[in-house]
Amino acid sequence: MKFDQKQRPIIWPKSMAKLPANKSDLAFYSIDQLAYLIKSKQITSLDLTRFFIERIKKHGDALQCVVSLQEEIAFKQARQADREIAAGKYRGLLHGIPYGLKDLFAIKGTKTTWGAAPYKDQRIEEDAYVYQRLRDAGAVLVAKFSLGALAMGDYWYGGRTKNPWNLSYGSSGSSAGSASATVAGLVPFAIGTETWGSIVSPSTTCGATGLRPTFGSVSRSGAMALSYSLDKIGPICRSANDAAIVFSFIHGTDGQDLAAVNRPFNYDANRSLKGMKIGYAKNYFDKIKDTTRNEWKVISLLKKQGVQLIPVDFPDSTAYPFNIMDVVIGAECGAQFDELTRNNVDDLLTRQTKSDWPNQFRTSRFVPAVEYINAQRHRYLLMQKVNAVVSQFDAIICPSRGGGNQSAITNLTGHPVVCVPNGFDSKTKLPTGISFVGKLYDEGTILRVAKFYQDLTNFDEAHPQQFKQD
Repeated sequence: MKFDQKQRPIIWPKSMAKLPANKSDLAFYSIDQLAYLIKSKQITSLDLTRFFIERIKKHGDALQCVVSLQEEIAFKQARQADREIAAGKYRGLLHGIPYGLKDLFAIKGTKTTWGAAPYKDQRIEEDAYVYQRLRDAGAVLVAKFSLGALAMGDYWYGGRTKNPWNLSYGSSGSSAGSASATVAGLVPFAIGTETWGSIVSPSTTCGATGLRPTFGSVSRSGAMALSYSLDKIGPICRSANDAAIVFSFIHGTDGQDLAAVNRPFNYDANRSLKGMKIGYAKNYFDKIKDTTRNEWKVISLLKKQGVQLIPVDFPDSTAYPFNIMDVVIGAECGAQFDELTRNNVDDLLTRQTKSDWPNQFRTSRFVPAVEYINAQRHRYLLMQKVNAVVSQFDAIICPSRGGGNQSAITNLTGHPVVCVPNGFDSKTKLPTGISFVGKLYDEGTILRVAKFYQDLTNFDEAHPQQFKQD
């Protein structure tokens, strides 16, 4: 398979933002709007940083999404950004923009808890690659956000991260705090990770735009390892264009993650969909019998806009003989936390149900080597099957939930996915979502398709009422 080898200049859509009459509206400005305010000196990075820190202090406890507030780092980085911008040394669209990290990324001088009680005082004296990239871009770290303990779910040692649309619901996970905080307007964007659903699931549940990039697109050095052959890093934002901005700064490698590579990221926000070959996973959609659901409305809307959608049978569980994901993730995660289990420290983890990590780590010891090797062999065949389908299209539209096991399959194969909000559930009133699957290392195209959809709708501009007023 051929990959684009040339990095072309990215021309970002121009923003002409002004300071709002109601300052609280800043909470939901896009990255490019905030960048314009900073670059045009309508607001300083320091003032913007103070604004978001105050929002975190006000709303963080209600959402149970904040592990640690990083005021010292934030104010230092914001002041540096202001000095550089005043001197004409503008680094780009993230210069001076506050953000948050999922608390599994190491930063010198801070705790990195992995959301788990056994590690709540842990310090790792290195700076994760993704943090270095954002720091070099001039972005301002304001907080480290919650994750389900050891990157599962939304329960961590501090509680359960809440859904900003309804605090009686969880955010899903494991990038729980990153999604919850971004949607609530506590930060313009945050960084998450995914092994199996940990970006897409909380983004869908909370109504964020989440990009789970191609496996190996972003170096994982300095990040907690859960499953070496599945872990991925990506941005959680409020729009596809914001996700493209963030990804343009974090993609690549430092040579410390042997699975990571440097590939170009080419994104054209104004590229026409005319001539694009876009499919939709008809076999997945057909499982959603209620054609009034939001997934079907996406197909209808795009067709009305003249987009030629081609039905395609996307590989599902019939493409492989047994549950590859359970075998691979069980064995690799169990090996990663073998010492925790052997020393009975897993007893300190908050959740102890049959499906939670402590019991999964224990049962993983009963996975035969033959089963793991066979799972990887069948996984390779699955990669070939999926790639044979995906490589024929610029993007394939799939339900984010309720229409099949695309999430497990594309995590196993490493193909990129961007999920965006597409409405609200008629019963729960919580956000729903749709996913766009792309070719390997072609995040730019699926982000463009997602932006096209978001330009037609206003779901990415809907914000939870409770967090719209300070």
